[in-house]
Amino acid sequence: MSKSEYSISEITRIIKGELILESDTNTMISELAIDSRRLIVPEVSLFFALTSKRNDGHKYIEELYDKGVRNFVVENEPSNLLLLYNTNIIKVKNTLFALQALAAAHRKQFNIPVIGITGSNGKTIVKEWLYQLMNESRNIVRSPKSFNSQIGVPLSVWQMREDHDLAIFEAGISEQDEMDRLQPIIQPTIGIFTNIGHAHDENFISRTQKAGEKLKLFTKVKTLIYCTDQKELQEGIIKTGLLKNIETFTWSRKTVADLQITSVNSDGHFTQLTGIFKEAEISHNDKLIEKRVRTLQPLAMRLEMKAGINNCTLINDSYSNDIDSLSIALDFLNQQKQHRKKTVILSDILQSGRSDSHLYHEVSELLNQKQVDRLIGIGKGIGRQTALFKMEKEFFETTENFLDSYSLNAFANESILLKGARVFGFERITESLQQKTHETVLEINLNALVHNLNYYRSLVDPGVKVMAMVKAFSYGSGSFEIANILQFHQVDYLTVAYADEGVELRKAGIKLPIMVMNPDEESFDAIIKYHLEPEIYSFRVLKMLEAALLRMTSNSQPVGVHIKIDTGMHRLGFDPIEVDELINQIKGRANICVKSVFSHLAASDSEVNDDFTRHQISLFRMISERISYEFEYPILRHIANTAAITRFPEARFDMVRLGIGLYGIAPLPEEQEYLENVSTLRSVISQIKHIATDDTIGYNRRYKARQETTIAIVPIGYADGLSRALSNGIGHLKVRGKFAPIVGSICMDMTMIDITGINAQEGDEVLIFGKELPITRLADEMGSIPYEILTGISQRVKRVYYQE
Repeated sequence: MSKSEYSISEITRIIKGELILESDTNTMISELAIDSRRLIVPEVSLFFALTSKRNDGHKYIEELYDKGVRNFVVENEPSNLLLLYNTNIIKVKNTLFALQALAAAHRKQFNIPVIGITGSNGKTIVKEWLYQLMNESRNIVRSPKSFNSQIGVPLSVWQMREDHDLAIFEAGISEQDEMDRLQPIIQPTIGIFTNIGHAHDENFISRTQKAGEKLKLFTKVKTLIYCTDQKELQEGIIKTGLLKNIETFTWSRKTVADLQITSVNSDGHFTQLTGIFKEAEISHNDKLIEKRVRTLQPLAMRLEMKAGINNCTLINDSYSNDIDSLSIALDFLNQQKQHRKKTVILSDILQSGRSDSHLYHEVSELLNQKQVDRLIGIGKGIGRQTALFKMEKEFFETTENFLDSYSLNAFANESILLKGARVFGFERITESLQQKTHETVLEINLNALVHNLNYYRSLVDPGVKVMAMVKAFSYGSGSFEIANILQFHQVDYLTVAYADEGVELRKAGIKLPIMVMNPDEESFDAIIKYHLEPEIYSFRVLKMLEAALLRMTSNSQPVGVHIKIDTGMHRLGFDPIEVDELINQIKGRANICVKSVFSHLAASDSEVNDDFTRHQISLFRMISERISYEFEYPILRHIANTAAITRFPEARFDMVRLGIGLYGIAPLPEEQEYLENVSTLRSVISQIKHIATDDTIGYNRRYKARQETTIAIVPIGYADGLSRALSNGIGHLKVRGKFAPIVGSICMDMTMIDITGINAQEGDEVLIFGKELPITRLADEMGSIPYEILTGISQRVKRVYYQE
């Protein structure tokens, strides 16, 4: 019989560990945890303290203990070992390898078909479409989302249970030898190789070698499915000698194969494939295949967050609906701290292969664990299990019943998660609940933001803190939305320009330390009240703080301050000759605590000014050491901005300040390839007009058509942040992949573009900037910098936040 839980003594044996603290070795484990923020059932969870360049799971053992976890796998003995009562702690040489060994042992318990999928692209969509095609007749376990890494694969395989009769797992690698560790965990019986592309080329000698590394997943499969059109993949298969031991199923668009695609016809909505299968022409002649293929749903691989009615935050994840994706979406919901109340609108979870009572019991436990305040259930299945849910609740048979009978004014000042199977048409609920705005949208990719954060984290030594700049509405990207994700990913400090920005973040539930760069006299009371930390750059500002402290006698905590030194930027800051007097005025004051000393580099991204930058760093080192010496408590030192993090390792000190690089714009051109695009500004074509030769366009008739011209009117103008400097041929937008010059003057709310020769229609998307049209190009065209464009985007432009 296959197992779904293991005792601590069994696990210790499997992972070859040593029990350094023992409570009850008969404790049964059914859940694996690697993230202190994503616990479901602590008492049956085993936490693996994974270590990496960016983080160390050992730091969270005490927090997890407080949350009820009593079973741990560690590499290093916790310093507070004797305080962890009633706990089992297993020590191993490598916690990641231990996690993988446990998952591999679990996999051996099952004798069912397992499909393993790898390739450079398309792994997740192939997995999800296979699931859609087969889940009516099979009980399938599959990788959640894109769980295909060295950590994601063992967590996926751990989900295998006795009632499953098919498994589909994806595996991705970025370096040599990684697949050697994933193959024993997945042990696929059927292999699918999607393609071989450019991803991670830098870590392999050649594309053929990369294909060979990926093919290691399939050394023991019965059948391998792949496309023969890719030269490097075919070469890799020949070199590995796989064909001697396994069967293959090949397909091709170019040559003879088991399945040869002879034509692909698409009308924009439907695609028809015609092919020859083993020398017999086919075109969906299998009725079952035809029926199921017609029900395939496109994958929206992202979760979106946008502003809702009545000051709500709307989180839309109604693209998939199963217990695993619900857990992931609830984690995202819990990252949002701007509202205390959390509501989930949930449809029936279809085709789970489990009884309704068992399924919704687990859903109820999950909602309780994630502290959801209100549930609105839609569907007959969930409606029959109302007694299982102990929170505030209401149930409706259909989406239409809900929209017809429920007052939308009942939603106010809360976060709302929409999670519904496609057949329930939750897009109608989204349309009703989202804040109505015009058609220009700024999309914020939260995955890309986290990627960029982790890239810069990987450059600094362990222990060096990260201060994230969220001033100016987080460079136009949003305030609490960005702060929430940064808090969740445990940056050390946030920085705002003005106190009211910090107050807004505090009210939205942000607990991180927040530095205020430009405190003014009227703001100090709020700074003290909301536990913000002002930058002190002059004796005048210090006196304003002292006056506020005298007024607010009820404040019992010392106010944290950040001392700014002017080392050559000559903007704000104490001059070096003022430092001794500054020390005399602050030292010994019980109501002021110096949190950091910092300075601002003037030209860290300019090679011609490197000598000046090194002079600034040297001067800062001398002054900051002088200040630190005079105080009995530790004081952080920081001078490195985004460019200096990369170019001047000696400038990293105790903390670095991460600004524009966090938002996907590298201050150094050679670094851009390592960052991901965060912000995409899109609009649509409102109207298309045909202009005769010599007719004029726009205010003051600034543009005259030299020939018959087709123009498109786009609902974005200078009130939205599109600079008038881009008018009349200077700037370009993108329509259907082609550049369209701006013609005439940019208006307050509209812009005209020349789309002559572009096959466009009203309603088509217009790209202002994004991955395919870098913001740096737009900045160059208007003679400015990306900072100005990002921070100038009006708040009337709707922000949509999404996470893959």
